[in-house]
Order: sequence, then structure tokens, then C-alpha cells
Amino acid sequence: MSALWTVSAMADAMRAERSGAPSEKVTGISIDTRTLTAGEAYFAIKGDVHDGHDFVTAALEKGASVAVVAKAHRATFAADAKLLIVDDVLAALVDLAKAARARLKGKVIAVTGSVGKTSTKEALLAVLGAQGETHASAASFNNHWGVPLSLARCPASAKFAVFEIGMNHAGEIEPLVKMVRPHVAIVTTVEPVHLEFFAGIEAIADAKAEIFSGLEPGGAAVLNADNSQFARLRQRAEAKGAHIISFGANEKADARLIDISLHPNCSTVHANILGHDVTYKIAVPGRHIAMNSLAVLAATSLAGADLALSALALAQIKPASGRGVRETLNISGGTATLIDESYNANPASMAAALTVLGQAQIGLRGRRIAVLGDMLELGPAGPALHRGLAEAIAANRIDAVFCCGPLMQHLWEALPSAQKGGYASDSAALESQVTSALGSGDAIMIKGSLGSRMKLIVTALQKRFPGKAALDDAVV
Repeated sequence: MSALWTVSAMADAMRAERSGAPSEKVTGISIDTRTLTAGEAYFAIKGDVHDGHDFVTAALEKGASVAVVAKAHRATFAADAKLLIVDDVLAALVDLAKAARARLKGKVIAVTGSVGKTSTKEALLAVLGAQGETHASAASFNNHWGVPLSLARCPASAKFAVFEIGMNHAGEIEPLVKMVRPHVAIVTTVEPVHLEFFAGIEAIADAKAEIFSGLEPGGAAVLNADNSQFARLRQRAEAKGAHIISFGANEKADARLIDISLHPNCSTVHANILGHDVTYKIAVPGRHIAMNSLAVLAATSLAGADLALSALALAQIKPASGRGVRETLNISGGTATLIDESYNANPASMAAALTVLGQAQIGLRGRRIAVLGDMLELGPAGPALHRGLAEAIAANRIDAVFCCGPLMQHLWEALPSAQKGGYASDSAALESQVTSALGSGDAIMIKGSLGSRMKLIVTALQKRFPGKAALDDAVV
């Protein structure tokens, strides 16, 4: 494997003191000994639960090329241990990330938004990866350690790089985007999420607008023309000197939806992207995915990618884990479809997922079943926002709803008795109700905030009804 860094370059970037005799070649960056592979540099970051310094010895025994440790912990390790010694490990990772950005000659895209960050980032990775070496954030590495880690892992040879940037408080995006320095910044949408920490949706828009503060000179802001906060975001982007590119169904959008055909397992789109008509298929269902594909095609075009090839690649994209992954479960007498949306939830993404469930194919006597856990960080508006999901459930012909958590109890009480499948205090208590209710021909969607631990129910269904990934059998 080729070197991502040399120890000398890392030491210079982080102003680190060297110890022992590490080999110069560093093949990757790791903060977790469970996934570390030989040749990677291990950063002993102190987390909320564990201190990485407790695992340095294990990392070196596993073949880490070098470990980055804090001076305060130096005496803990052997005199000849292969170390780079710094004042603060996370700050050193940030310094290395800045050095990675300084050496990068490729085009950089940053993505934020209340909903759709990860799926948009993954679509960008798939589209750009078909046209040149492309690096992107792993999973949802979008916070104060995830962004510098993702940037430090970026090869100097990358033609394109895509970074997801998240927040749940004001002031979090700006230092991250100034590290990333994108040529293109996408804001997928602004919705009422994290309301526990904001006065209202305008304050959320202002926090998202921090992404424009790190744009490279002459950079572009790709904004949702259909969103209520479009004008506010445009004003803030223009104040930073950004070139504005809009996307959406709005007739004035630069990346404009002309027509869309929604299928159970995919969508087909006719759009005009920066003056060019294009028709394409998206391998992931949902109008929300299709709308964000407009931003993907606009951003990739701005980054210098070929539009026709980009549109073609959208037929091959796959949903990220816990964000709409489908699986066929083998049920007595037939099969059922599992739609795993368990990674996270807010009112906008919950409504979108219920719409996708409403379009899902079901078998003879099959039902559309929603299994819903609490949406967190909504503050005083939480109860009303949970009750409000009853409207989307009715509109999408959901046959049965299972709820868990104190907030979802408000929805449960608002549902008509015919739609009530079951309620429990938490996902563990709800698990047996869901697994015993599933039948042949059903389509079941599971969603909730990460803290609701809805993945427990997904895992239980997979264990009880082992199956295979659902095939895209839509006719286009």
C-alpha cells in the first residue's frame, strides 16, 4: 500500500517530538484499535467515554506505524516506543488536517443541511468516483473530530474530495469549514431540527450559513430554492462572495426539476442542470433523494466533472447504512421487505421516510408497517411535532404503527385505533411486539433518533427472519 503520509511530514505538520524508530511510511490514520490495520498511525484521542492513551500499547502491538500521544502521557510508554509527542492530540490532528488540505490540488465539496447530508455525500462519492480518484468522509464523520480525521485521511493525489459537516449548536460549522476550504458548499435544506438549542428555524439557517465562511475565493454555494430559508441563505452566501447556484422545482432554479416519476425502488428524473437537459435514473427511492440529486449534479459540474457521466452514475448509488437500506426477509409463507431508516430522525426525514414506505410494494394481504422511536433534541415543540406525524401516516396509507419512547406516546395517542400496532417505553421492550406481528407480504420501515436505539429492532428482525438485500426490480 502506498504511503498516505511519512512520519517526518506528520511530525513537521504537528510540530511533534519523535520517539523510538518508526518506519517513515504511514498508510492511514486511525483513532480506533478495533479497526486499525498495520501501517496506520494511531491518534490517542480522549473521547467522552475512553481515553485513547489507554490503547496505545495495543495499537503498536497490532502494527501501528506510530502513535500520536500527549506529552502528559509520555512517561506511560517505553522509552523506545514509536511515538509522535504533542501538546494535545486532537489539536495535532487538526494541524495534520490543515496540512492535508494545503497539499491537496483537487476540487473540494462540503455538504451540510438539516436532512440529507450523508446520502448527498455518498451520492457525490459515487458520481465523482466514477470519474477520478475521490476521497470522502466515512460514515457520518462530520463533527469536531470527524472532519479533521476525514481531511487528514485525504490522499494528496485525490482529484475530488467530499466532506460532510454537521452541527447541533451555533458556531460549530465555521471552524470546520475553514479547515476544509471547499470550492463548492451545498446546503441540502434547513428544517426545524435541534430546536432544543435554537430559537427557531431562522437561527438554524444562520448556523448552516457558517459553511460559506470557509469557501475558497470564487467558490459556489448550492442552495435549495424550494426551502423557506433560501433567501436568508443566499444573502449570507453573497456576503461571503459566493457564486449562487440554486436547485429545486422552482422555475427559476439553476438546477431545475422538470419531471419526476417515483417508483417503489427508484426514481426517474428529467431536469435542467445549469442549462443542460438531462434524464436519469436514481437507484434509491424517494422524492427527497431525487431533489438532492439536482444539487449533486450541479456541484459535480461545478467541480469539473462530466454531467452525462455523473447522471449515469446515479443509477448505481446505494443508501448508506441505516438510511433506507432495503432487505428481503424470509417469513413463513413468503417474504417481507425491511426498510432500515434506524440511523437518525427528525420531523422532515421522518415525513420523507413515511412517504417512501407509502410507495413500497406489498404482497397479497401485506401491510405497510411503521416502527417509530423518539425524535430527540426538539425542545418544547417535541410533543406537537410527534403528534403531527399522524397526518403523514394517514396520507401515505400506513396500515399499522408501532411506537416507542415518551415522545412517540404523543403520536400513539393521536392515532386512530385501527392503525395502532403496539406501544412500549423503549425499543428493547417493543422488539417482541414487532417481530411477532410481521407477516408475509409486509413492508416494514424502522426509524428514530440514534438515541432511541431503533437498530435493536432491525437486528432482531434480521436474526429471526434471515434474508437477502432487496433487488431493484423496478421497470423504468
